[in-house]
Amino acid sequence: MKYDEVAKRVANAVEQDNIIAAAHCATRLRLVVKDVKKIDQDALDNDPDLKGTFNANGQYQIIVGPGDVNGVYDEFVKLTGVKQASTDDLKQIAAQSGKKNPIMDLIKVLSDIFVPLIPALVAGGLLMALNNILTGAGMFGPKSLVQMFPQITGLAEMVNLMASAPFAFLPILIGITATRRFGGSEILGAAAGMMLVMPSLVNGYNVAEAVATGKMPTWDLFGLHVAQAGYQGQVLPIIGVAFILATLEKFFHKHLKGAIDFTFTPMLAMLITGFVTFIVVGPILRVISNGITDGLTWMVTTFGFIGYGIFGSFYSAIVITGLHQSFPAIETQLLANIAKTGGDFIFPIAASANVAQGAATFAIYFLAKGNPKMRALASSAGASAMLGITEPALFGVNLKYKFPFFIALGASGVASLMMGLFHVMSSSLGPAGLIGFIAIPANKWVGFFISVIIAFVLAFVVTFVYGRSHMPASDTPKAPVVPDETVVAVGLSVNAPVAGALVDIATVNDPVFSSGMMGQGVAIEPSDNQIVAPADGLITVAYATKHAYGLKTDDGVEVLIHVGIDTVNLEGKGFTSEVVQGQYVTKGTVLGTFDKQVIADAGYPVTTMVVVTNSQSYEKVVHDKPFGSKVVPTDVVLTAVPEAAAENLIVAPV
Repeated sequence: MKYDEVAKRVANAVEQDNIIAAAHCATRLRLVVKDVKKIDQDALDNDPDLKGTFNANGQYQIIVGPGDVNGVYDEFVKLTGVKQASTDDLKQIAAQSGKKNPIMDLIKVLSDIFVPLIPALVAGGLLMALNNILTGAGMFGPKSLVQMFPQITGLAEMVNLMASAPFAFLPILIGITATRRFGGSEILGAAAGMMLVMPSLVNGYNVAEAVATGKMPTWDLFGLHVAQAGYQGQVLPIIGVAFILATLEKFFHKHLKGAIDFTFTPMLAMLITGFVTFIVVGPILRVISNGITDGLTWMVTTFGFIGYGIFGSFYSAIVITGLHQSFPAIETQLLANIAKTGGDFIFPIAASANVAQGAATFAIYFLAKGNPKMRALASSAGASAMLGITEPALFGVNLKYKFPFFIALGASGVASLMMGLFHVMSSSLGPAGLIGFIAIPANKWVGFFISVIIAFVLAFVVTFVYGRSHMPASDTPKAPVVPDETVVAVGLSVNAPVAGALVDIATVNDPVFSSGMMGQGVAIEPSDNQIVAPADGLITVAYATKHAYGLKTDDGVEVLIHVGIDTVNLEGKGFTSEVVQGQYVTKGTVLGTFDKQVIADAGYPVTTMVVVTNSQSYEKVVHDKPFGSKVVPTDVVLTAVPEAAAENLIVAPV
């Protein structure tokens, strides 16, 4: 790669007077521009030395690749004279130069609060679905399993207890993540959440009845009667409480010093927050929260299946904007008041949309016979979408060709309309995809399956038929090459650089990695804090912030190890490095360490990506162990298969 020529092409495509500031991380050139619409996107998309582009959070990111990005950045700065910035500075510049959008800011806050809670909510939702299977009548006959087999009553009761816990004590969970998001102590946030669900208060689910019957107990505060109301199942009140608590805590930390700060700040913050919550904030936000739920319920009741269809037609477009991150706040409220709302109508719509996008992606798999890389991405991304994770399918496949995305939107609208006709609602959270039926009451399974089958068939068939005449020529089938002789396949192996659990990289929350722009690979949820060399080779990248390493193995495989998502913003905090660029290392050599707690406290996932950045040089890159399995640095996790060996490679099922 000639760095000066690449930099010149990038500068011409972006337009020099359109650039405000620039920075780079281990793989990407990050720019803040005045107007994204002025960028010549086609020029960047067709540049053979660039891997892709991505626009997020006010930054236009151009994926160059590990090692090369440093040289391109240096030439780009010399050529344009653009203002250099650290990645952290660039975030601030992007925030200052971008147009303020309070709605998107609110969505970002809700996303930061609820994304960490998804494992607990999904676990509770699936357990609730299991409870429905055990106790729901009509699933296996006129009687429930508990009625047919009384000996499993205790089991059902225990499952129900486990399922109810995350929702009954939701304010505690939100108190932790919301207070951390607002800059306060998450332990105090948990305490504030506990305060709202104390057993001595009237249970949040019974507050309306207690008020209506005049049986609500009150505290007498100097003549002011304050309701002793709990907030079980409520979302907005605890978010408001967390904001007040974090603001007070930061105020007292600033004005109190030493031992006085340590002793009195937690008490004063909790005391003031408690009084403000029960007297003012809690009652007001309860009304607003209930109003949102009532409004959504009214919409479904009033517009019925038409409302379902309209929502379904736009759901995947909403996912692209990130607005869907606010839906868990609404869904938990709908489920918390299920006796009144009837259930969660967002879930079946999401399932229809995800299945439709997955089906369109599978159609691309069959259409792109001349593009092995796209076929590999489409197969994994399509499967991921079927299980409820659509970002890889959206960003990596459907939006690339455009027509699959819009066809899937139409299919989703039709399928969601059918969901509305059958009046399908979920009784819990769960995977919004094909297996989402476990969150649906048994008497609505027929409607659910009919709808998702419609979503799949419509999206797949229309995409396939339309795509046969609209796929790019480069993706059309080529004449097969018949080998002259049998070749014994020998894969080039890459070991795990860190111990942990193997994860499908298509599911990570970074489109650059999940879409395959950087190359094929896997991700690992670390159980250790040590990064080691996955093979013998030369260190090509030892990034200054110590969060990423590039290695070219003796076999020519170029490997990128990237610890965490967006951890470049930590600028080295929590990381150590033991190697330098140009150093030769052997398999198992310690490259560096990281502090998982420091990364988590800063709000970043510690998921570590292992990517073969020169995947295009191989017929395929396969993972050697099932996703979810535990790996250690002596385990092979990736095998790069040379093109000459691919025809005769037998890959064991994983």
